[in-house]
Amino acid sequence: MYMESGPAIFAGAVFALFGAVLLGWTAVRVRQREPVALGVHPIMAATAASVIALGALALGAWCFSRL
Repeated sequence: MYMESGPAIFAGAVFALFGAVLLGWTAVRVRQREPVALGVHPIMAATAASVIALGALALGAWCFSRL
């Protein structure tokens, strides 16, 4: 049981950090009216980035719930 908690903590931290940073970066780009992704419709890019960020946060929470 203790051997399995190390990878779960690491994976949860990576997913949570990635999701939080991506969500924050997307919010800043949208607020400044800058493109989130070049060559993509702004609403589609912001939506896709937000969904991916929330998915990463959910995966991080799921990893932490496995401890």
